[in-house]
Amino acid sequence: MARWQPDAPGRLAAAALDLFEEHGYENTTVIEIAERAGLTKSTFFRYFPDKREVLFGRGTVTGLLVEGIASAPPAAGPLDAVVDGLDALGRTFFTVDRREFSGRRQAVLNANAELREREALKRIDLTASMIEALNRRGVPSPTARVAAKLGTLVWEIAYDQWIDANNSEGFGPLARQALAEVRAAARPDTADRP
Repeated sequence: MARWQPDAPGRLAAAALDLFEEHGYENTTVIEIAERAGLTKSTFFRYFPDKREVLFGRGTVTGLLVEGIASAPPAAGPLDAVVDGLDALGRTFFTVDRREFSGRRQAVLNANAELREREALKRIDLTASMIEALNRRGVPSPTARVAAKLGTLVWEIAYDQWIDANNSEGFGPLARQALAEVRAAARPDTADRP
């Protein structure tokens, strides 16, 4: 084993994903993940509290999204600020080189109830972080809650499309397209009016 190699968290996540696909989440141990990554168990626990967390990015996504919301133009409305944050996330995190890993990761999550539950909790935390970021921009709490929850819906739509192996569009443009679809769905249809 080499004395030191960079990106221990990334190597641990890649090893975990491989093992979860090969043996199942329940049948994979932290020791096996660490060994596959060429690291020790103590190194694993330096980065992650348990094997569930190895696929959830240690808060990186939340931090990048909050930064993106904060740096949205001052005149941006609440939902536009959230989508600016999603667009920034697409440029910095959901890049082309992460698409395959993300699709594989989602398949593992979909196959395991414990991981789906953890993902749902992370999504709740992400929504709360968006609300806080919008509050810091001066958006009143009720409006911030609505924008963050709609932003989470936009995220889910864009992410599902982005991880599709047949897709070549970037995450940011998909988020903007999903926002347009959410807005269109919220508009009353003039054809249905009496």
